[in-house]
Amino acid sequence: MVNREPVIEIKNLTFTYPNNFTALKNINTTIYNGEFVGIIGQNGAGKSTLLKNITGLLKPTKGDIIIDGVNTKEITVARLSTKIGFVLQNPDRQLFAETVEKEVAFGPRNLKLSEDEIQARVKESLAYVGLEHIRDKFPPALSKGDRAKVIIASVLAMKPRLIILDEPTTGQDYRGCHQIMGIAKEFNKAGHTVLVVTHHMALVADYAERTIVFCEGEILLDGSTREVFAQPQTLKKSFIIPPQITMVGSSLEKELGLQEICLTVSELGDTVLNSSKNMA
Repeated sequence: MVNREPVIEIKNLTFTYPNNFTALKNINTTIYNGEFVGIIGQNGAGKSTLLKNITGLLKPTKGDIIIDGVNTKEITVARLSTKIGFVLQNPDRQLFAETVEKEVAFGPRNLKLSEDEIQARVKESLAYVGLEHIRDKFPPALSKGDRAKVIIASVLAMKPRLIILDEPTTGQDYRGCHQIMGIAKEFNKAGHTVLVVTHHMALVADYAERTIVFCEGEILLDGSTREVFAQPQTLKKSFIIPPQITMVGSSLEKELGLQEICLTVSELGDTVLNSSKNMA
């Protein structure tokens, strides 16, 4: 549930790398508590640079990023990690402990919490991702899907207000993709904010209520996912094609009497059924 309380405020953000390449150009947007936001755009559009600025790994060249009321210029990456959970594209880059349990416990232990609190967080986080039964396993020996879930559990154990997933479904099969996105959706339903960067348009359509499109370091579109995917000509500027089911629905718009675009198979199916009933 979105309550219009800002979690991330991005004000006139510009970021230029030491080689004088400007990756972000005067970005202005606000992410609100309880939103599930998809961030899309072609390679090099500025998505990864944006995430690194949000998480404090990079500092704005110009402008400001306010996280939960605090300017990222005035807070350490370690402090930001208690507010933001960041899941990288490749889970293997975040795994280092000898057991799943120790991996998930690492963050809370660094916060110097009591052992009882640490164990409670480990138990809760592993249950959230369905990995309670493998808490003693060696993380690198797990399937890629389960390795990703271990990282998500490690992030959740820090109890962040916001979770960011950078291409979380890369290398996953259909089932793995939806398991990971389903976990993110449950986190969102619990009242938290989720940002997902992905090239998988069908997943954006299935899960994100809002979508921000980047193109050459600028925001090209920012609105409801339905509104964004209803603008295929504008999306072409960022080399994005709406989900196949949306394109199919658009091609049948006149025949089906569509009032708005379809984002999912179930939406198109319902539209076809309703259209058939009206024609009968």
